[in-house]
Amino acid sequence: MHAHDRTSQGIAVGLALLAGYIDALGFLSLGGYFVSFMSGNSTRSAVDLIHGASWKVALIPLGIIALFVLGVMLGRAIRHYITRTPSTSVLVFMSAALCAATLAHEAGAGVLAVSLMAIAMGAANNIFVREGEVTIGVTYMTGALVKLGQRLAGYLLGEKDRAWQPYFFLWAGLVAGACLGAAAFTALNLRSLWGGALLCLVLTLTFWRRERSATQ
Repeated sequence: MHAHDRTSQGIAVGLALLAGYIDALGFLSLGGYFVSFMSGNSTRSAVDLIHGASWKVALIPLGIIALFVLGVMLGRAIRHYITRTPSTSVLVFMSAALCAATLAHEAGAGVLAVSLMAIAMGAANNIFVREGEVTIGVTYMTGALVKLGQRLAGYLLGEKDRAWQPYFFLWAGLVAGACLGAAAFTALNLRSLWGGALLCLVLTLTFWRRERSATQ
């Protein structure tokens, strides 16, 4: 993350906040499953299987994982076909998916709403990509926390490369988003998806301005 400029870092924190917000909504609506944290779903699926849960219950996290991977694939395809503004195009897709998820919930199609949430979160990991590799993961924080620990250690040891703050803010963004999502769900249930869709649209506009200026 330290290789990106301040603007990109700020957008990444905004995306992490969005991921935390949507994941909290998914977690609360699904009773303990995630729509962006696939390590948690993988562990939950294994525990359910070993502890004798029905196969239908064990398949829930696996189904979410499949939808998340589908979202990653769709985001990758968008970047492949739209090369002028690839990240903005992925964000447009995410915004559309979250708006559709909100409308699906309003129509009583809860399963479709959660499915679209997982797809959108999978696609989010195609925003910051260089040479086909993800440079900032915005839906998972293990890597960011590892780098935070490494750079904090370097700071205490007096090393020159000690920029730990971007990783801390990335993690803090996700936590703040999860807090907001939990509070919003308590008040509005999944109608609070409108807030996530609006935030995604704001991030889309921000990134569009950035990519447009870079191509001019």
